[in-house]
Amino acid sequence: MLVRQDNIQGSRRFSNYWWAFSILSGGLGFFLAGLSSYFSKDLLPFTSSAQLLFIPQGVIMTFYGTTALFLSIFLWFTILWDVGGGYNRFDTQEGLVTIFRLGFPGKYRTVCLKYAVKDIKSIKVSIQEGLTPKREIYLRTKDNREIPLTRVGEPLMLSEIENQATELARLLGVNVEGI
Repeated sequence: MLVRQDNIQGSRRFSNYWWAFSILSGGLGFFLAGLSSYFSKDLLPFTSSAQLLFIPQGVIMTFYGTTALFLSIFLWFTILWDVGGGYNRFDTQEGLVTIFRLGFPGKYRTVCLKYAVKDIKSIKVSIQEGLTPKREIYLRTKDNREIPLTRVGEPLMLSEIENQATELARLLGVNVEGI
């Protein structure tokens, strides 16, 4: 195999959709409950929020609702822009490794790193077990930079990490560190 391209999933994951929707609905509920107490009119059909005192309960509910709505908007835009998505391309024919990721809109929306295969020292595997396990693969250059190759989020299985690392090392003709 001369060219290998691994797609990296960004923000468009089920868990992000779930949290964005949950925070949106909860924030909308709190916001409308706060407004109901201000206007003394029920804006939510399944509660009687108009009976709440605006100060302090209505103010606090409006604040929490506004905060949740802004957080939800941030999450929806992160999903829309697919922040963190991209690919790793290993082209042994041209002798080039390309790491491409998407970020937030702006001057530096895209990150595109290119390295010559001859500048690659090894493939490093980092495994940390515990309450928040980390299982990551890094591309290690001869000047000791470590560029992450795996996606952020749920850790991969140990066998999958080992297989990916050995396949990459075999493709690039380098050693594997950390196994």
